[in-house]
Amino acid sequence: MRLPSLIPSLALFAASPSLAACPIELAVYGEREQVAEIDFRPTMGSATATNSFKMLLGKDIVLDGVVLWSSDAARPHGTLMHQCPEGDVTGEELAACTVWEGVVYTADTTGTVGLLPNEHKDAPGTLIFPDLAGQLARSALKDKLPKLPWDVFVMKGCQE
Repeated sequence: MRLPSLIPSLALFAASPSLAACPIELAVYGEREQVAEIDFRPTMGSATATNSFKMLLGKDIVLDGVVLWSSDAARPHGTLMHQCPEGDVTGEELAACTVWEGVVYTADTTGTVGLLPNEHKDAPGTLIFPDLAGQLARSALKDKLPKLPWDVFVMKGCQE
């Protein structure tokens, strides 16, 4: 699938210095509004999660992110949660603390769109969280966010 409208945005990122190969579980991403940053983390051998990350919104809101590959359409289904209860939680409790859900896409500098890779694969240059701003605007966090993040994140570094 190609998204020609992304090409101008991606061209800006292509001009930045190339980052050496970085595994996805160590990648750090930022977005153009400078409201949010994503730090991927190792899943520590999780039986279900293929990726995990933290998203920092502003200076003090931390969201927990997890990606599970769906079995029906084989897509990386991401979920961002804010202050979920620990331990055995009900579906209702999980729904109450979830602020974003969707497929996590990647894009390269030519506009070719793909799917988020599992751990131990090279981190893609660009991530797309469809309707991130819209879902955050409809979440319980809406009044705590002075500005909404963009849905497109670009790799800005690799954790050591």
